[in-house]
Amino acid sequence: MAETVSEGVAAHTDTATDTSRPTPRRVPTWVPAAVAGALTLLFAAGILLWDNRLPVGSAGHRTIVQMRLVSIGTIVVVAFCQGVGTLAFHTATANRILTPSILGFDALYRVIQTALVFFLGAGALAATDGLGKVALQSLLMVLVATLLYGWLFSGRKANLHVLLLVGVVLGMGFGSLSTFMQRLLTPSEFDILSARLFGNISVSNVAYLPWAFGVCLVVGLVLWRRRHVLDVLALGRETSTNLGVRYQREVLLVLVLVAVLISVSTSLVGPMTFFGFVVATLTYQVLASNEHSRMLPMVALLATAVLLGAYFVLRHVFYAGGMISVIIELVGGLVFLVHLLRKGLR
Repeated sequence: MAETVSEGVAAHTDTATDTSRPTPRRVPTWVPAAVAGALTLLFAAGILLWDNRLPVGSAGHRTIVQMRLVSIGTIVVVAFCQGVGTLAFHTATANRILTPSILGFDALYRVIQTALVFFLGAGALAATDGLGKVALQSLLMVLVATLLYGWLFSGRKANLHVLLLVGVVLGMGFGSLSTFMQRLLTPSEFDILSARLFGNISVSNVAYLPWAFGVCLVVGLVLWRRRHVLDVLALGRETSTNLGVRYQREVLLVLVLVAVLISVSTSLVGPMTFFGFVVATLTYQVLASNEHSRMLPMVALLATAVLLGAYFVLRHVFYAGGMISVIIELVGGLVFLVHLLRKGLR
């Protein structure tokens, strides 16, 4: 199946390419990969060792390093989920300006957190913290997404644009519901809740990381094994169908896998709306190929390097580690607007 798909993609590309125009020379793939890898190692070492004034080898030094290793592990998971999830989402929707948050994941997370405080009080956030809560949140998000996809993207009249539109409407509805409940909270409860509604890498727990790494590994392997099918999906519905790909089933599978990745990231550190879009767009710019065998590893590597760099600079240079999600969302929103104004709805 993979060989047939690859041959079909190659044939389609050859017939669609105008050989009379010179192909622009692009930087080889290994160059940005090497740069991103070097930056990843540099920033990781900086996070571990910078401003750790205790003697090397002492118990205090080891404790600080272990705490920072948890942050690095969380960054790796979040970067993988956001980068790979957004790139796969772009492929499934055939649109590079969308983000998975358009399906309401961020709004659903806010509703869950707000409902806990609204019905059980501010103490419920701390009392319910643990692996069970994170797993339940992720499972609920995936379940809602799967039911939504199965309902709207099945049958002969399946329409991806209707699915995205319903996701936007649901996101607005979840947002309005959470806002209504927040208005009824006391100032102290609202203050505690607000701290949970911003992405914060420091709130992650080491107990969450093993299962999160396991989920990322499984989803990553599934996407990697279907990388040639993803190449075909990127060509559009008609071309994919003509090349023998069951378009509807494959898109549904990709959307469910994206839901799994984004739900894990959101449950770990909270919403990060535009980060995936930024690193996916950066991947498109630095690669000379649209093959997913190159894009998937590259987007994961670039996302890790960018998030490690942002965390290091804000936490150890400006001493504002809690602001990382705010800065990333601000920069990501600006990149999104610039891209939209320059490229349009493509």
